[in-house]
Amino acid sequence: MPTQPPLWTKGFIFLLLGNLFTFMSFQMLLPNLPPYIASIGGSSLQVGLVTTTFSIAAILIRPFIGHVLLTKKRKMLILIGSFLLLVCTILYPFTQIVTLLLIFRFLHGAAWGWSTTTNGTAAVDLIPRKRVGEGMGYFGLSITIGMIIAPSIGIYLYQNYSFRTLITVSILLGIIAFLFLAFTRYAEPEALARNQAQPPTFSFIHSLIEKKSAYPVLITFFTSFGYGSIVTYLVLFGEEQQLTGTFLFYLTNALCATISRPFTGRLFDAKGPWLLIMGCAIVAFVAMWILSMATANWYFILSGALFGIGYGSMIPALQAWTISKTDVERSGIANGMYYSSIDFGIGLSAVILGIFHQYVSTAILFQLSSFLFLFVFLFTLLDYLAKRRENKQKLHVKKI
Repeated sequence: MPTQPPLWTKGFIFLLLGNLFTFMSFQMLLPNLPPYIASIGGSSLQVGLVTTTFSIAAILIRPFIGHVLLTKKRKMLILIGSFLLLVCTILYPFTQIVTLLLIFRFLHGAAWGWSTTTNGTAAVDLIPRKRVGEGMGYFGLSITIGMIIAPSIGIYLYQNYSFRTLITVSILLGIIAFLFLAFTRYAEPEALARNQAQPPTFSFIHSLIEKKSAYPVLITFFTSFGYGSIVTYLVLFGEEQQLTGTFLFYLTNALCATISRPFTGRLFDAKGPWLLIMGCAIVAFVAMWILSMATANWYFILSGALFGIGYGSMIPALQAWTISKTDVERSGIANGMYYSSIDFGIGLSAVILGIFHQYVSTAILFQLSSFLFLFVFLFTLLDYLAKRRENKQKLHVKKI
């Protein structure tokens, strides 16, 4: 049996840690900005715009950084993104004017789009192609833990101390992230290795869209749209229900996502993305309905555990699927498109659900969002059936 190429190099480990602290620094702010905006007089629409303006900026910046990543060395681009995230975080406490905070949020979105695209592309460079499912699964774990455990810490700090304390801890985590990323040894992009110093002519659409990866990116959009209701309304839902255990949702989410990750990554490499994503979509659907019925803290624990298995396993699987569909030199653009679909899904969810929230309860918003995971199941099933037909046709041609 041939020896597998090494995955756990020093560079990959440092990049994982840097990315983990980057996501923790950012994600601990995410569920607390909507209630903070509301507390300083923001309207329901402005609460939704906190997420939407951020998403728009992230989506706009990614084609440019994806294009630059075709031929530029990774380290400087990654450190610039990490530094910009720090600066944006520092700005938040300096104003209580909602309009100005929305401007800061737009700048933060641009920095986030820059950083996530460069970090994700650097991971692709460092992971052996034969272990992309497993490698991106572990890289995705650094994202999932940041997305899940950090909000629970942030909620605790915001509810028990102050917004300024929350910002201070976020800044400290951002500094740790910067240091890990600064000491990471990165691989060179393919074009630089071939001494192609000049990138091809820039095209916004060509750098925004990688057609080969479009289908898994569409499914990622549905997934993130479903998650958007939790990002925007979970803390507010807990306050409505007079429950103090919203952080338990994020905590059990992180634990179950972490425990399941080694198995799901290997399952992806062995069987492909389809059965894994379909199963996880059904689990996430059930988790959303349990969350919507929460009348006690144990609902948060159960729904968080199921959502960690479902959503927490889908996200890295979708990223690995997106990257596996494209050529190595286009992985930066595919990666940017993947992250943009997440930001666009969450951002659009915030606006649309913000409109619905004027007429229905938060619990019903969660129930409506759950049907997005049924779309994920359906679209993945359609691609699975198409792939099976294609394989049967190839086998038939071989026999002839």
